[in-house]
Amino acid sequence: MSILFYIFLFVSGFLIFFLVFPFVTVFLSLFSSEKIKTKEELGSAYKEYDYGCIITAYKNAEIAKPLIASLLKQPYKNFHIYLVADECDISEFNFSDDKLMVLNPQPSLRLKAKSIIHAMENYVRRHEYTIVFDADNLAHPDFLLEINKYANNGHQAIQGQRTAKNLDTVYACADATGEFYKNYIDRYVPYMLGSSTVISGSGMAVETELYDAYLKSPEIEMGKTQWKKMLQEDKILQNNLLYKNENICYAKNAIVYDEKVVSGDQVETQRSRWLYSYFQNLPNSSGLILKGITGFSWNQILFGLITIAPPLFILLFASMGMAVLSLIVSWKLAATLVVAIAIFSFTILWTLYLSKVPKEIWSAIWGLPLFVLKQVTALFKMGNPNKNFKHSEHTRKVSIDDVLKKDK
Repeated sequence: MSILFYIFLFVSGFLIFFLVFPFVTVFLSLFSSEKIKTKEELGSAYKEYDYGCIITAYKNAEIAKPLIASLLKQPYKNFHIYLVADECDISEFNFSDDKLMVLNPQPSLRLKAKSIIHAMENYVRRHEYTIVFDADNLAHPDFLLEINKYANNGHQAIQGQRTAKNLDTVYACADATGEFYKNYIDRYVPYMLGSSTVISGSGMAVETELYDAYLKSPEIEMGKTQWKKMLQEDKILQNNLLYKNENICYAKNAIVYDEKVVSGDQVETQRSRWLYSYFQNLPNSSGLILKGITGFSWNQILFGLITIAPPLFILLFASMGMAVLSLIVSWKLAATLVVAIAIFSFTILWTLYLSKVPKEIWSAIWGLPLFVLKQVTALFKMGNPNKNFKHSEHTRKVSIDDVLKKDK
């Protein structure tokens, strides 16, 4: 019984730590400031870096047209676009520009990492940085200018801010709510505290030599044969960078608009893959913490803690369950868990306030339980990745001008 008691205390302590940890980091980040030199401050040292912009499309190349248009409208001009149209019919893809190369790999690749490799093998020149986009993304007019600002400040790995391009359903608003929270807790806060930003999966710019090394890593080579059981590419990339103790910075004004889920089925499809990848990545997160402790690297320690933190709904449900069970063991422990849950809930609302989320988010807060329920059902679809992990279909074909009008 004493062993069970100590296990109970350990689990409770683990949950309390991760309930309170976000509040502490947000609070500390308020006393930090970003030190980025502007173009004017850099003067003659300012450089217009060359960017290879890779767009990965699967079965639907048409959805990428607004993204291509948004990139071509950029005032920054030193870049080239590569659209990898995997398993796409491009016979009527009537979009051409000197800065655009459309690739239709044969045979089909069926893996994002393979599409990126294919694009880099077809570079028209050796770009200094590689930027990856999903086909449904849109780039803010200042995206490349903002990315270049950080490149000029010596950053080799830069994550832009991904935000919603559609808030047209309760599920889309709930999905966007989670991203606003994650943008603040997992990206802005660690960057402000001297650690690294968690990669979003798109809208990130990485120095091409570093990106090439990641694509040649054993994890990517092994992933080519694992199909849907492969660890998500963004996690492999961030692990690869952090094990080298590289710093991933957060360019919050380099905005990429991303399509949010619009139905419960899409939530299940998307989150089952994300949850599977979270559990897959636990050894890497814990390994980073250990490596950071032994190597005295704050960058690795904090990043490891952030990526090992349980998904929000698992953390909340587990904490509420432990609080009820704690009533049998110790009312003080139960009270501590309840207070920690309250602090965690407050932190979520606080970060949404600090993020200045649009009014649609506040109006749709009531729909979060529906979103959470679909995440719970997504847990039961992790057992057979090759059967249950399906490609998310994107349908919101809107221009950057349409999105910017809504933001005003």
